[in-house]
Order: sequence, then structure tokens, then C-alpha cells
Amino acid sequence: MKYLIKKPDTFLNTLNDDINAILQKSFDNLFPEYIFHQELKGMAMPVDVKEYDDEYCVKVELPGINKDDINIDINKSYVKIEANKEIEKETEDKKHKYHKSEFRYGNYSRTLYFPYEINVETSTADLKKGILHLTLPKLVQDNKETKKLEISE
Repeated sequence: MKYLIKKPDTFLNTLNDDINAILQKSFDNLFPEYIFHQELKGMAMPVDVKEYDDEYCVKVELPGINKDDINIDINKSYVKIEANKEIEKETEDKKHKYHKSEFRYGNYSRTLYFPYEINVETSTADLKKGILHLTLPKLVQDNKETKKLEISE
């Protein structure tokens, strides 16, 4: 029996990206208020994005990934999450054959764009039981000051 080597299926990924792009364009035309944009590179990780009056809460599924293997880049308008899950190294004394392997290994990446600016300084990240929790407070802008706008001729 041959060993099963698990690699991402590039044909299905490409097909999935094409379908996603078509649906994205269709929904953008039908619902212009669709405001959360995402960019996928590598294998995608499932996310939940919730918006509250003062913050965004993002949950990302990253089972089996250590916090040292996660990189989060944050900007006032987007969050980019990258992770790497490597195949566990086997010891030489244990020989085995795979009958089935559905675990995914490799690089994961996801970029989420937000309609309101994020307060980068007060944003937090926490990893519990394979779920990454991001708390992204909205940048509060002081709009209490009003100004009389003069009309020119």
C-alpha cells in the first residue's frame, strides 16, 4: 500500500476562487451595503465577524496551531491573519500506513477589511482551544464640534 500524501488541490481552490469572485460581484451589485471585504491567499480559515456599536469581534478557527505559528498584521482598515500548520514528524521506530488523512497542513491566510477605522493601539488577540479571538475597537472620532459652512459665489 502506498503512503497518502496530502496536498491542497489547486484545481478545486482555483474553481472555488472563481465561483467566490462571481458571487462576490453579483452580491456587490445587488447589495451595495455589503461592506465587509475579504481576501484569501493560501488555505482559508473559517471566521465569524460581528459588529457592535463600538467594536468588531472576530473569531478564527485555527485547530492544532500554536500561537507562535500565527502572525497578525493590523492596520486601521484591515486585519491580516497568517498561520502555518506543519505535518507532525514521526519517530523512526513507529512505522505506519495512512488509511485516510483529512487534516490540512500548510499555510493559512485571511485578510478582512472593515468599513470603519480600527483603533490599532487598543486591539487585542487571544487564543483559546484553537479559536483566535480578536477584539477590534472602532476608532472614535470626535464629531461633536460643528462648523458653519459658508457658501461661496
